[in-house]
Amino acid sequence: MLRILARSLIPCLILLAPMLGRAQTPEPQKTHPEDSVSPGSITRSPLEKSPYEPITGKQRVEWFFIHTVGPKSLMLGTVTAAFGTAQNKPVEYGPHWEGFGKRYGMRFTGVATGNAVEASLGSLWGEDPRYFRTSGQRVPRRIGNVIVKTFLARRRDGHFAPAYARFVGIPGNNFLANTWRADSEANVSSALIRTLIGFAGRMADNAWQEFSPSLLHRRRR
Repeated sequence: MLRILARSLIPCLILLAPMLGRAQTPEPQKTHPEDSVSPGSITRSPLEKSPYEPITGKQRVEWFFIHTVGPKSLMLGTVTAAFGTAQNKPVEYGPHWEGFGKRYGMRFTGVATGNAVEASLGSLWGEDPRYFRTSGQRVPRRIGNVIVKTFLARRRDGHFAPAYARFVGIPGNNFLANTWRADSEANVSSALIRTLIGFAGRMADNAWQEFSPSLLHRRRR
């Protein structure tokens, strides 16, 4: 399992290295939007109240680590690996702890590679991988925002466009994983299924970010 994790993390760190360097540069001091923003330099969604600020190199690196080794990602990896072990799928890994470790490692390699590609490749044209939640809107519109933002991402000027880096990262890591996965799932159909699951997972993560703050706030009240 450690060999699998190292195999995925080293290429990811190489992809993120340019942003790690930029992350050390001091960020410009923020001022009040009315004092510093020229007309048309940033935009806001009709569902969002605050103006958009482009993502920095440091924030890209933080996004990668939160979505790769953050508590939510690690917990989900544990659940999926446990489910696969209970079902003994793929059968080559076996139904025991060793098989659990292999399944966990395989899931981790895909997540790490896909996130690294999305964060690094998207920086070339200013694609922002972050999800921006809405507030003060009806639930159907917020659900629509969750779905749409699975396939769209912000650019430097604030407008939304197709998330091309995501379209490369999610399918790319799943087809690349065919080179080291078990034979029973190292095929085109399995890679396509994993790709669909990857986009469904991103949509579920968007929904969590959209609604969990509201639910926690209501619970506290």
